[in-house]
Amino acid sequence: MEISDQKILPAIHSMKDFDKMLKYSFEYGVFLDLHVGMLKSVFAYANQHDKKMFLHMDLIQGLSNDEYAAEYICQTVKPYGIISTRKNVIKRARELNVKAIQRTFVIDSNAFKRSVEQIRHSDPDYIELLPGVIPKMIERLKEETGKPIIAGGLIDHHDEVFSALDAGASAITTSSKELWSYFGK
Repeated sequence: MEISDQKILPAIHSMKDFDKMLKYSFEYGVFLDLHVGMLKSVFAYANQHDKKMFLHMDLIQGLSNDEYAAEYICQTVKPYGIISTRKNVIKRARELNVKAIQRTFVIDSNAFKRSVEQIRHSDPDYIELLPGVIPKMIERLKEETGKPIIAGGLIDHHDEVFSALDAGASAITTSSKELWSYFGK
């Protein structure tokens, strides 16, 4: 996966958001909050526009978030990649050669330690660190795991994007249309 040239990964909450994303040069994005019945048509639409989309497995409405659901999604919907907080989902996606982003929330030092252990077990392609507004945690997690970091959560100004990137993040996930516009030329 070569998202390093794309600093922003638009986080899509609706098809209206996806249509806004299409106005920019973004190749990669993330679908959030989708109903299981919409998955095939939404990904067909994305493929028509040559967009490589990740699917946030934890936020699919009407589908369990386990390794069996991941297998079903990877084999039938065929997203470019998936995002999940669950290590078994990440592991199954990787076994099926689908890009995987392990989402982790670091709120204190214990959460950091648990995250590192889980990441070592699941071996994702990328880590999405939330909240993404703490540059020292981006540096520490990247150093501790050796994995590329995507920062997300609470980033709503271009200076915060630059701070996260300077700290070692490969990209930023955001639903902020202002940031899409700023970085999506």
